[in-house]
Amino acid sequence: MSRFSTSAKLPVAVDPGRLKEVACYLCGCPDHRVRFVEGPIRLVECRACRLVYITPQLAAEDLAELYQESYWQSECARDYGYMDYVKDGELYIRSFRKRIRNVTAYRTGGKLLDVGCAAGFFLHVAREAGFDYHGVDVAAPMVRFARETLGLENIREGTLEAAGYPEGTFDVVTLWDVVEHLADPVAVLRECRRVLRPDGILVLETQNVRSPVARLLGRRWHHFKMLEHLYHFDPDTGTALLEKAGFGVVRWTRRRAGKYVSMAFLVERSGRLARFLPKLLAPLARIGPAALYVNPLDEMVFVARPE
Repeated sequence: MSRFSTSAKLPVAVDPGRLKEVACYLCGCPDHRVRFVEGPIRLVECRACRLVYITPQLAAEDLAELYQESYWQSECARDYGYMDYVKDGELYIRSFRKRIRNVTAYRTGGKLLDVGCAAGFFLHVAREAGFDYHGVDVAAPMVRFARETLGLENIREGTLEAAGYPEGTFDVVTLWDVVEHLADPVAVLRECRRVLRPDGILVLETQNVRSPVARLLGRRWHHFKMLEHLYHFDPDTGTALLEKAGFGVVRWTRRRAGKYVSMAFLVERSGRLARFLPKLLAPLARIGPAALYVNPLDEMVFVARPE
């Protein structure tokens, strides 16, 4: 039986006893400035290195359970999970056809591993582009969909560390909107480094907490999802994270970091700005399959190499 259920106060209800106070992940400093509080959880900023993170946090084993069935078809997607991840698959595929250019600028083929591959939409695009694709994810329903519906056989269920790929297997490792969810991102990135070939590349996308949009919206910023987004990086802390894991950053960019979204998504997400807006804008959600490409420049893509 799940430890989680939907809640109006937090995205999901949890036993406070399962939450653990943490110091800054990057530098270990216990001193922080509180930005805001939601239920038992605080969003804080380290006074030493300026990493933004939540405390207390769920343990890693509880986090894995968080990403099962209800996460991918959530009734409160603006705070937790996705409205209907599989239903929006074509939009994700269109988005990844743009994003993959951040990979092909450095590698146009070879063996590619997508960490946190979910339903396999990026791997579908990587296969189209001629890569020998592989993926790993903890979400059993998404792995099942990728195998059975998209015909993506080279996907393993579980964590990257448990997957047991041999050293130096891959030319490319990608993490799309994953690192902020990880309890121990340095450990995962070090494993990425181990399975990469010496001349391989890592492509990592995450949100930029110091972007103008994030600064403008404050706690209403749609990437402040308590529980699931443990860390919020910026160009400096993202670079520090990668260096700590043994990578050297080649570049970071905001280009091609956006995505195609439906009108229904925009209406639902408007609730972040004001709770009455989704009801007011509801007629727009009935427009149908119309989609917009949106890049508010609040996400960033890092390209890095093993050092």
